[in-house]
Amino acid sequence: MVRATFAGITTALSSLQANQKRLDIVGQNLSNMNTPGYTRQQLDVTSLNHLSPVSHYANGAEINVGFGVKMDGVSRIRDPYLDVQYRDQIVKSSYFDTRQTSLDTLANFLDEHTISGIRQAFDDVQSVLTNEQDPPKVTDPIFDSELRARMQALTNALNEAASLIEKAEKQEYEVLNGEGTSENGAVQTVNDLLKRIGDLNIQIKRNQVVDQPSLELMDERDMLLDELASYIPIEVTYYKDSDREGWPYDLQVDMVYTDGATGKLEHLTLVNGSEGGRGQNYGSLDITTTGTKTDANGNITPDYTTTSITFNKAESATGKDDIVIAAGANTTTADRFATGSIQSSLDMLGKTATGQGNDTMRGYQYYMNELDKLAETFANKINEINNKAVEYATNPPVTPGTPGPGDLLKGTTAKDIAISDNWLAGKVHLGTGIDDGQGGPISTNDTVLEMLKAFESTYDDLDKNSFSSFMNHVSTILATDSFSNQISLKTNVTVLNGIQSSRDEISAVSLDEEASNMMAYLNAYNAASRLMTALDEALNTLINNTGLVGR
Repeated sequence: MVRATFAGITTALSSLQANQKRLDIVGQNLSNMNTPGYTRQQLDVTSLNHLSPVSHYANGAEINVGFGVKMDGVSRIRDPYLDVQYRDQIVKSSYFDTRQTSLDTLANFLDEHTISGIRQAFDDVQSVLTNEQDPPKVTDPIFDSELRARMQALTNALNEAASLIEKAEKQEYEVLNGEGTSENGAVQTVNDLLKRIGDLNIQIKRNQVVDQPSLELMDERDMLLDELASYIPIEVTYYKDSDREGWPYDLQVDMVYTDGATGKLEHLTLVNGSEGGRGQNYGSLDITTTGTKTDANGNITPDYTTTSITFNKAESATGKDDIVIAAGANTTTADRFATGSIQSSLDMLGKTATGQGNDTMRGYQYYMNELDKLAETFANKINEINNKAVEYATNPPVTPGTPGPGDLLKGTTAKDIAISDNWLAGKVHLGTGIDDGQGGPISTNDTVLEMLKAFESTYDDLDKNSFSSFMNHVSTILATDSFSNQISLKTNVTVLNGIQSSRDEISAVSLDEEASNMMAYLNAYNAASRLMTALDEALNTLINNTGLVGR
């Protein structure tokens, strides 16, 4: 039995069409080689087989070998497992990257290993006191003025450091909130990402229902998911909302967090496929700062340690609502993320001390508290010494830590410590004697000697450090935090780059690979053309030469 007349030509034609389409896709890939987020595309094909039941019983010349190739569609070459790995890793890298930016800001004015700051100011005061040990100099207005100037430089340094910490806190809050700045904060950015992902879900599904693959829209959605994963931990799943064959998949995005009450990982649906339509298939974030604080001058400012972000689930989704992630929240008492840039900013705003729960994160308030301890200890000690000299002529004695007639300093925090009004007005000077316990002064320079001794002493409130060495101690903690964070950042970025390289090997456009494919498809196209020519010649022989033998 001779094969159907045009069956072979149809086979060759299907090959021509498939390889032409492959060449078109190669052109599409090459033209988008530098397009951000573009995923390499490929043609999905299956073999066209003869499905007639008689083929099961055919033999000899009737054996069917198929009728060519069928084009099923165009798809993206992408590995979902690598996408999961990438998003799990980028959220870790973003945490350490955001934290490093914050620590670098603190290092600009607290790293006493590289700058001359508060520690140097203490050394300058101590140097003046050393020069003023001679009894005649104690009452010399020039030396008194020099000591006051050095003390003022010290208090100014503490004031400036405290002011810069508050400024850094405000900037960190703006990183989250974005209000009053020219750029969106993390909250607005995440809200925008959720909206765009939710809208793309609807658009992609509508297109797929009418057999439009929308591959470029899926690339855009994957880029948005990667960006979202840098802010908060997410889990992406695909599901069908119908049992109909060929019905497209929906994409769901869940936020992953640790439940403070149970310590278990929980999920909150932020993008619920295309359910509910636009505006209902995605959630939102809200940021609030509930507390305020008042400084010594009565100025009221926000207390950024009370910052919290509320995550509202997609309106169409079921489950728990209003997950609150608070600044500095202890892992055993409140919901929180394991990592992510938003959690990093919240930690920097809220952490006030070392070792909260299982966390050793130190935030802005930790370093502010350290400066406050230094300022309070220093002011109390200097005032206590000078008041002893003044008390020699005044009764009753002044209680340490309370205002006294011999106070040289006022204020008890790094932000408000300053030279006392009486010293500035010349009403108070360095004391010239301390009661020897027998009704008389020891010497006119005893106050200076006591102050010098105070500079050499260590204090429990300063972690067994002197005034100067305490700043070294704080700087060392900051440097250790920064170094440790840099190591973690470098490690995580290295892992992230490795995952990205693996993704690029699969999904990115390679000039060499596409050129190789182009040659292979072109050769296949030429071969199909030659097959069609051969079939045409065979058909010509069949039509024009059959039956002419013997004529």
